[in-house]
Order: sequence, then structure tokens, then C-alpha cells
Amino acid sequence: MNCKVTKRAILAGLLLGLGIQSNFAGTITGSAHDFTAKSWSGGRICVACHAPHNTNTSVTDAPLWTHALSTATYTLYSSATLNATMGQPSGLSKLCLSCHDGTVAVDSFGGATGSTMVAASSNVGTALNNDHPIGFTYNSALATADGSLHDPSVKSITIGSGGQTKTGTLKATMLYNDKLECSSCHDVHNTFNAQTSKLLKVSDAGSAICLACHNK
Repeated sequence: MNCKVTKRAILAGLLLGLGIQSNFAGTITGSAHDFTAKSWSGGRICVACHAPHNTNTSVTDAPLWTHALSTATYTLYSSATLNATMGQPSGLSKLCLSCHDGTVAVDSFGGATGSTMVAASSNVGTALNNDHPIGFTYNSALATADGSLHDPSVKSITIGSGGQTKTGTLKATMLYNDKLECSSCHDVHNTFNAQTSKLLKVSDAGSAICLACHNK
């Protein structure tokens, strides 16, 4: 009898025995970014984005980054009611788009050029004019100019669910260098998520995720 059992098998058995689902807030295991079942991952979760050696030192927004970066130019969101100053995505949002804009293969990492593209349902494309704006500065000045946004330095919000939550101002819990990025709403590591199906930090039930920022 082969007694070699992986840590993942042990964990899965414990969760099954306790009747707990694997995709809960607090761990990437079992979430939409758990790539262990993909043939190109080699059974590893983190490999598509991070590596312990020979990583891209030009990326300062994420540790030990190894995924190929998108070079796409994006069509930006615009509206007559938009008060924010828009620019090409950068920082954390650009890292997300390096899979989700559909121009770079998901398995393009570690210097290799892959061929597996993101699923159509997760492909936002390069035309971002039909998506929520990202990469803009969201501060007290913008809230005042807009008139229907909460002041991010004042408004308190709780992200996550169950025993894995964090409470603080919008600025502290959802903004990055005062900017609204993809990761303002989506926690890619499923650490502080209230809705794991979309990796949302705040549930979309009753439009709660929208009302976190929009004062309606």
C-alpha cells in the first residue's frame, strides 16, 4: 500500500470530514485562482504569477512576479458624469489585465510563452469603456467634485466574511496608493472575500459592493 499522501490530500480529507467547502475566504485553495488542476501548472497554485527565483524586478506592485506583462493599449471608460482623471491602466490593474485582457496566455510565465488563454467569461478585453473605470485617483477631492461618492478617508467598510474580515476606511481597505484598481473590489488571493464566486471583497447582494463607494 502506498502511504505517500500529499499535504493537499490531507487537507482535502480534513475539510471533507468537517463538511467544509474548500473555496472559503482566507485561502486561495479552491478559489478561482487555484490552478492546481490545470495541466500547465504542474499541480502548483502560485506558479502562474509568482516564483522564488529569477523574477521580474521591474514589477514593484507584487512580490516575485513571473507572469508575462500585457503591452496592450486600452480603450478607456468615459462618461459625461465622470469626474476622475483617466489614464492607461498601470500598477496592480495591469498585472490583472496581463491575463484578463485576453492578449497574453495564462500559462505565459517563467520566461515561457504559453497558449492557454483566459476563459471567455473572464476575458474583459482591451476595450475597457464598457467596464467600471480603474486606475484613477479616488480621494476626498474627487468625492467632493462628484457629489455622489463617499469620502474614502471617512467611509468605513468591512471586507471579507466569517472570521476572516477587516474593517477600516475605504482608503485603508480598498484603495492602493489612493487609486481604485481591479483589486479594490476583487481579492485575488481570496483572503478577505465575502463572495468567493467572483472573489469580491464585499458581496454584490443588494448592490453592497457598489454602495461601498457610491453614496446613493
